Amino acid sequence: MTGNNGMVFQPRDRKLLEELAVMRVIDREQAKTVAGFGSTTRVNARLLKLTRAGLLKRFFIGTSAGGKKALYALSQKGAQFLGVVNRSPQRRNDEALIADFFVEHQLAVNDIYCALKFGAMPPGLSFRRWQGFYQTLTKNLRLIPDGYVEIETPTGISAAFLELDLGSESLKVWKEKTRNYLQLAMSGECEQQFGQSRFRVLVIAHSERRMQSIREAVSATTQKLFWFGSLESINRDGLFAPLWLRATGDERLSLFKEQL
Repeated sequence: MTGNNGMVFQPRDRKLLEELAVMRVIDREQAKTVAGFGSTTRVNARLLKLTRAGLLKRFFIGTSAGGKKALYALSQKGAQFLGVVNRSPQRRNDEALIADFFVEHQLAVNDIYCALKFGAMPPGLSFRRWQGFYQTLTKNLRLIPDGYVEIETPTGISAAFLELDLGSESLKVWKEKTRNYLQLAMSGECEQQFGQSRFRVLVIAHSERRMQSIREAVSATTQKLFWFGSLESINRDGLFAPLWLRATGDERLSLFKEQL
């Protein structure tokens, strides 16, 4: 395909757009990961060409260092090209934002998605599928997980919902989420929707302190389903390291202990 600006559309471009339809918004490093770019110069050039071709929108967000970072989302033209609903954040092209909670949260979710789908896994494990959510999981539950993932293991498929917390939700909200996930586990609706009768809930907080607060709130209701980790530990050691806690106890566990 050749665009109106003379750009030759490559298979890697389609891959990038397809992933962006799932991830909703990406930064340069995430684009490198999902589209397989080995060079920062090349990914910058490609993102610029796709933006100029009208397939991407670009906007900017402030960084903790006082600078700004370019972010990219699927444009309406890009969504029409793929034949998908455009679920990207509605930001103006080249808009500069000081902060944006939705975008920051989505980028953090995307980092976990990239680690699961494109990162190295322990022997015997492989990524099977991911699903994002844009409305409540069922008609009866006010529950919108940040993602759902399935991992192939030597003993079968392991399913998990992802809940990523950057500190904006009250512990009262977490208690309600806990009850909703328990109801989901008992209702059989997970098996109806995903074909899996059992699942875990991976709770990832931005800090160890926040993770412990959520853990205490959840453990008041149940000691089942939930596994707790922090972005601090994951960024340092990786998702599959023995960093996870259950609702009670102090032992740090791996998600798939038998494979490690």
